[in-house]
Amino acid sequence: MTAATSRAGGTRATRTRSTQLIARYLPPIIVFVLVVALWELATGGTGRRVIPPPSAIVNAASANFEVLRRAAFATVYEAFGGLLIGAVAGILVAFATARWITARNVLMPVAIASSAIPIIAIAPMMNNWFGVLSPLSKMMMAALLVFFPVLINVTRGLTEVQPAALELMRSYAASEGAVLRKLRIPNMLPFLFTALKVGATLAFIGALVGEYFGGSSSVLGFVVLSAMSGGGYDLAWAGILIGAVGAMLAYLVISVIERVAIPWHSSIGGE
Repeated sequence: MTAATSRAGGTRATRTRSTQLIARYLPPIIVFVLVVALWELATGGTGRRVIPPPSAIVNAASANFEVLRRAAFATVYEAFGGLLIGAVAGILVAFATARWITARNVLMPVAIASSAIPIIAIAPMMNNWFGVLSPLSKMMMAALLVFFPVLINVTRGLTEVQPAALELMRSYAASEGAVLRKLRIPNMLPFLFTALKVGATLAFIGALVGEYFGGSSSVLGFVVLSAMSGGGYDLAWAGILIGAVGAMLAYLVISVIERVAIPWHSSIGGE
């Protein structure tokens, strides 16, 4: 009887879990299918179109698969390199600004000013500094976009700890190092992952924009620019959508890492 009850409870739990998954993922899938269908109907027909139908984009991607594959790998490499550089730099500066007031007064205005510079004005300078054919110039473009959100969010996470928790640590005569390890860094991690998820999409934008200003021909930015110049809007859109998919996949990878790293945080349980 106990075994039967256990099996029945397991079956109900499985059904409940399946129902939750369906309720969570089915609506966006339906919306996606409807959007693609409406897009196809609205843009279908013959002739060259600035916004081609999805079927034409898929055909162009299939016909140029090898070109797009090489370009996608190169752009993903640049975007992830920029994400890594920008995240590390942002974390280091955030720890400095959270620890020393002098560093905060000096570095924060510089960081804010750098984030306000138009990205298209920086791209030619990066190409001159690091080389127009070097992936590092595109990585630095991406890193500039990633740096500021990481800096701001990590600084907030390190400084905006609960006063009661901080007073409790100090009442036990905890050192600054212990407060940092056991209170400030755990409080900072949700802010960091939020910044990384935002930065993952910004890194692809930075890499693609950097590619528009020169570089290797085996990158998505060059493929999109050359296709548009020749009127191949279907191929250009294929490159654009591949870049968008890459950014979304990077977002999902960071979300999975977040679930593993901080399963205790309320935002994870609420998703």
